[in-house]
Amino acid sequence: MNALRITLQVLLVLSSILLIPLVLLHKGKGGGLSDMFGGGISSSAGSSGVAERNLNRITIGVALFWTVVIVLLGLIERTAS
Repeated sequence: MNALRITLQVLLVLSSILLIPLVLLHKGKGGGLSDMFGGGISSSAGSSGVAERNLNRITIGVALFWTVVIVLLGLIERTAS
């Protein structure tokens, strides 16, 4: 049980670190960090629709994975005590 908890904690940290830039790279309504990292350039290129949809899918996938890991960690803590 201890190895499973450590594995889930490592996965939680990695998914948290990945989720932060994924959220910040989204196209904002008033510019922002997404424009700082090249979001403004890609929006004028005409292909930003596909790129934004792919970014949405990746972000949602990582967020769902993050949520599942948190629920599993909570269940492990509940059964351990």
